Amino acid sequence: MAFTSLLAVIGLLAITGTLRAANAEPPRHQNVVFILADDLGWSDVTLHGTTKFYQTPNIERLAKRGMMFTRAYSASPLCSPTRSAILTGLSPARTGITTPNCHLPQVVLQATIDKKAAASQHAIQPSSVSRLKTEYRTLAESLHDAGYATGHFGKWHLGAEPYSPLQHGFDVDVPHWPGPGPAGSYVAPWKFKDFDHDPDVPDQHIEDRMAKEAVAFIERNKDQPFFLNYWMFSVHAPFDAKKSLIEKHRARVDPDDPQRSPTYAAMIESMDDAVGTLLDTLDRLGLAERTIIVFTSDNGGNMYNEIDETTPTSNAPLRGGKATMFEGGTRVPCVVVMPGVTQAGSRSDALIQSEDYYPTLLDSLALQPAPDQRFDGLSIMPALRSGIGIQPVETGEERAAEDRLEAYPTNRAVFQYFPHSPGVPDWLPPAVSIHRGDWKLIRIFHGGEKGTHRYLLFNLRDDLGESTNLAAQRPELVVELDARIEAFLAETNAVVPTPNPDFDPTKYHPEDEGQPKPKARAKAASPAAGVAKPDDSDPALQGWKIRNGTAIVKDGIVTVRGKAEPFLGVGAGLSGPAKVTFRVRSAAGGAGKAEWIPSGGQPQSLPFVIAAGDWQTIMLDIPATGPLGIFRLYLPAQTQSVEVDHVELTGTGKPRRWDF
Repeated sequence: MAFTSLLAVIGLLAITGTLRAANAEPPRHQNVVFILADDLGWSDVTLHGTTKFYQTPNIERLAKRGMMFTRAYSASPLCSPTRSAILTGLSPARTGITTPNCHLPQVVLQATIDKKAAASQHAIQPSSVSRLKTEYRTLAESLHDAGYATGHFGKWHLGAEPYSPLQHGFDVDVPHWPGPGPAGSYVAPWKFKDFDHDPDVPDQHIEDRMAKEAVAFIERNKDQPFFLNYWMFSVHAPFDAKKSLIEKHRARVDPDDPQRSPTYAAMIESMDDAVGTLLDTLDRLGLAERTIIVFTSDNGGNMYNEIDETTPTSNAPLRGGKATMFEGGTRVPCVVVMPGVTQAGSRSDALIQSEDYYPTLLDSLALQPAPDQRFDGLSIMPALRSGIGIQPVETGEERAAEDRLEAYPTNRAVFQYFPHSPGVPDWLPPAVSIHRGDWKLIRIFHGGEKGTHRYLLFNLRDDLGESTNLAAQRPELVVELDARIEAFLAETNAVVPTPNPDFDPTKYHPEDEGQPKPKARAKAASPAAGVAKPDDSDPALQGWKIRNGTAIVKDGIVTVRGKAEPFLGVGAGLSGPAKVTFRVRSAAGGAGKAEWIPSGGQPQSLPFVIAAGDWQTIMLDIPATGPLGIFRLYLPAQTQSVEVDHVELTGTGKPRRWDF
């Protein structure tokens, strides 16, 4: 009898030990490496079997060490809102950062509703916050207070000082750059302030240099817990790469494959190489088994710029891409490696979002939020423990995995708030979406009859490409999901679009929705009415020349359209150091550059980004030391028009201003 009892106790202890192993927590003082790619689409990696052209062996290598999520979502289809959500655990609806305007000079700390909208628009949009306020407690601050060395490397795009990484909990910030992309180019020389390429590598790629800097940070802090925030510049515009890699992939192009940009393939390869460099370093230093790694992207792949006579990528089978509310805009690749918790080579279909990473990392490290700190995300530790393998598993193992997953909320919903309407392919008017289970509902603010909302309902299990709107067939589900949207907006205190009192149904053309180039409705005015001809000879341009496109002047506004790097050029007539200030508007936004060509010298340039939406003023300091020579403004007008209100140049010499 005693022997039988002893066996029972031994058996119970063995079962308990097995359960503890299956639900093990990582050691408390694990390191954290967070890798965020920029504009990397769900189908830009080989994890999901959706690309044959782009190659990501190191991301595959990472996935074999941990868990790959098939339904991970960014907080927004654009970058800065997602970045703020990762660092704060808060939705863009709550922080008010809803567009990537954080590099612009205007400091806006509170979202407000615009005063008016065009008569063709149903709703008046809110204006976005332009800085991540320091009152938010960031992931870096939480880890720094817990004794972690904290370093940020690469893109930031949440505000210059006093809103830089150094004011948000990071000990180190390289290259301490507030802009939306690399300064000038991916391949050296760059134009960062106080940061240049290695002297012995004149054509160094920015990711090679950033990875080298990150490795040095790891080596310096290998004997203490560290948080490495490696936010890549790749694969955002401008589109350039190592020439050898471009030629390598040019030889592989299939003209029938929608993914056929050799330049973008080269950019992805350099991005993937950087991931490999970090993995090699962790292995070499013996840190891999005590380092948590998160890899994801800030939004979907770019389908509205042009490179190599095509778009940078295709997000198929998903619909849409960057800056859209369809799956191609917000479903992103994601891998989490958590030694002692995640099963190697495993996969999860759990719904997760950008807001989840902060509370998850605190949970995994047994750290508590600050008193009264709130999150819009939740800990996904139950999903990370589930261990549902990619390969078929035995029935008993599968049942155990399902049991462990039960702690993850089955009714979980995630939200994306994007109250703007950039004119990219598959764009929508201001909207908010909810994912719950297989269902996705998009609310288009005030887009229905008499100011009511309009809805798109999709079953993503049966219709991943979002081709069939089921809202009319399932009205009860629309009501149910929309109630959750309303509760989400109320909970986050979101500044939401309002009905446009000036809306004119005769000026609204529903067939233009989702089209990258809205159709012209008005008759073209004659040159006598102040409209430039398609060439650059009209005096209304006041000496500016248009190249690679057309410039139409009407009512004091220059509207630029083009196919490949359109630009306006003029003889500057003054010397540097100088400053250019110009007021522009673009529905989709995008990257451009200001370029000056001194007589007999080489072109020099500064990048800028036009935020999607309303008028904005961009100011650039030009570090020239002599005559500017020819001055050019390259505008992102390849797939949509860009409007210019005025341009002003100041420097040594008489200031010049063009009001058109």
